[in-house]
Amino acid sequence: MKRISEFLVLFVVFTGMAWAQDKPVLDKVVAVVGNEIILKSELDYQVQMIAYQNKMNPDDPSLRQKVLESMIDDKLILQQAVLDSVTVSEDEVKRQLDSRIDALEKQVGGEKKLEEIYGMTLSKIRNEFRDDMKKQLIVEKLKQQKFGDLKVSAADVRKFYETYKDSLPEVPEQVAISHIFIVPKPSEKAKKEAYDKAEALLDSLKHGADFAELAKKYSEDPGSASAGGDLGWASRGQFIPEFEHAVYALKPGEISNVVETQFGFHIIQLMARRGDMVHARQILIRIPVLKSDDDSVVTLLDSLRERALHGESFAKLAREYSQDKDTRDLGGDLGTVSIDQLEPSFLNTVKELKVGEISKPVKVTFGNSYGYHIVYLRNRIPAHKINLSEDYSRLEKMALAMKQNEEYLQWIAKLKKQIYWKVMS
Repeated sequence: MKRISEFLVLFVVFTGMAWAQDKPVLDKVVAVVGNEIILKSELDYQVQMIAYQNKMNPDDPSLRQKVLESMIDDKLILQQAVLDSVTVSEDEVKRQLDSRIDALEKQVGGEKKLEEIYGMTLSKIRNEFRDDMKKQLIVEKLKQQKFGDLKVSAADVRKFYETYKDSLPEVPEQVAISHIFIVPKPSEKAKKEAYDKAEALLDSLKHGADFAELAKKYSEDPGSASAGGDLGWASRGQFIPEFEHAVYALKPGEISNVVETQFGFHIIQLMARRGDMVHARQILIRIPVLKSDDDSVVTLLDSLRERALHGESFAKLAREYSQDKDTRDLGGDLGTVSIDQLEPSFLNTVKELKVGEISKPVKVTFGNSYGYHIVYLRNRIPAHKINLSEDYSRLEKMALAMKQNEEYLQWIAKLKKQIYWKVMS
């Protein structure tokens, strides 16, 4: 019997890469790969992140060694990507950066907490990490070109299962679930009050009030208010469209009219501009959601639940009413998910349901926002020993991952002979 623990480590290395922080000017070089370097601060950060995400000891020397080896591998691939003229577009970088920041916000507990951890505004975080994200995407693109078309046959899957079946982990309990998700919208009255407040602040600015002082006192952007609304330097693509259009229409020193975005009403001042880079500050007035707005959503979801329980198609109702853009067109289908992958609040909702039941409206948070949803439990699959008949697709993915890793290690070994690299003592 072969042990599979080493394969699982390689699978993690192949499919996941940590995100490095900005590099300080003075730092120790721990490795050189071609014309790229790896700094101690980068290594420290990635070790901390991987340890945190996987509940491991960050002081474990073997973890540090594996992370360093993974970073060297990525730098080798980056060097080869340059030679192969592999590129990514700015749109690709922006989309992935947005997705990664959203994930980090959920992981740490919101935008404000993320800004506290990094000690900078969200716009600065985007600016600092853009170059690293671009490099990461180039590396992933070359990996995809090399290994994306690999496949495994039914014979490969069976051989993998027979070889590792004694050490494969048990498949945890799984649930097939759907939901209808709705975000409360502010009332027109609350919207008008917020707009009037922003207009009053704009009028004060026109009569000579100090922008920074008003921002500190009235702005509801937790990431920039204490800094007088200062958003730092940013380039195109870092702001949401409405904000970006307004800030790039200004001349240095000019102040915008009230600008509406999904976050509320903004007053923007362009402080300086260097080519396509802008340095701006803002005052943000958010539009409050009242209890009555929440109550309206709960009432609507209650009515949708009753309609589904009385025979209407849950999927059809989800397509019509759900505001979850990722699942709406799928009839609210969240797929079949392992119980251990559900967030605590979601787990508490699902574990009380029997197959065919629909939960009452439940409040769910994401970042600094929230909404309400009802959850439909379509099926529940008990925990069981993995087998070919019930878990073929899962085994197919594992067999493919092993094959990819075998090819990957051979490729890395080849690159190490072709590209200069050295671990510094």
